[in-house]
Amino acid sequence: MILFSILRDVCLPLMLLFGIGWFIDRRFSIDLNTLVKLNLYLFVPAFIFVRVSSSTLPGAEGGKVVGLTLCVIGLMAAASWLVTSLRGESSQARTSLQLSTMFYNSGNWGIPLMALAFGEHGTVLQVFVLMTMNVTTFSVGIFLAGSHSSLPGTSRWKHFLPMLRQPSLYAIFLALLMRSLGNPLANVAFIWAPLNYLADALVAFALITLGVQLSKTKPPAIGGRLAWALGLRLLGGPVAALGLTWLFGFRGEAAAILIIGAASPTAVNTALLAHEFQADSRFVSAVVFYSTLAAVVVVTLWLALVKAGMVPWA
Repeated sequence: MILFSILRDVCLPLMLLFGIGWFIDRRFSIDLNTLVKLNLYLFVPAFIFVRVSSSTLPGAEGGKVVGLTLCVIGLMAAASWLVTSLRGESSQARTSLQLSTMFYNSGNWGIPLMALAFGEHGTVLQVFVLMTMNVTTFSVGIFLAGSHSSLPGTSRWKHFLPMLRQPSLYAIFLALLMRSLGNPLANVAFIWAPLNYLADALVAFALITLGVQLSKTKPPAIGGRLAWALGLRLLGGPVAALGLTWLFGFRGEAAAILIIGAASPTAVNTALLAHEFQADSRFVSAVVFYSTLAAVVVVTLWLALVKAGMVPWA
């Protein structure tokens, strides 16, 4: 009964929305680049700004969420390095595995998941995870993706220039500033109302975008490094978060949110970075595809474990 209710109330709505995106793309061949740009440059920054600036989560608690997320990223990087070293693979293979496991989809997968599974509390915590993912993806992620770039005459430091064009980073800093000032923009209706409309639209639009992306992906068969990537991302991530929530002192629903959030699929942005900097984009795109489909099952099982009391501190 627990599994059925989770599938019906949490996973089925997610699947229906990205199923709509898949169907629309098959029928009309939607331009994915446009949808991605609307997500990156409009809906995600608006969501981050509104939720962070108006969040009532204490600063110390938000800092702990950021710290835990950074530790999950670091552990995934170390695990990927260990796997490729034991398998005797190249540094380029190591980089693509790290990109696929370190950065997870805390935006157009994680936010809707938390909204459906945990309501407002879920999105309040998840926005700090999303904030951390945005900063690290467009800094560490760019550095990793560009470390093996074959683009002629390109300095590694120039790879960081795209980071400066990411509005989400500016939305984070502005939101933190507004939060420290008591969020005066909330009283300016002609600014705050449109921002709220955009923030509320993120869940549906992001899942439809994800469906379009899945429709356009033609992945290879699962095996070898691809199987390792899926295992590390979907199983290693939540296991790492399981220990870290206890270590950081998270208890109850907060711990459950962070553990289940770490079972999110690989972030779509990693495939975009791999493509832009001529890394192994086919491999990363395949991990995005398979991990997004498999995450429905994995998240259902983790939610069932948590709701059945199998994690004492969650």
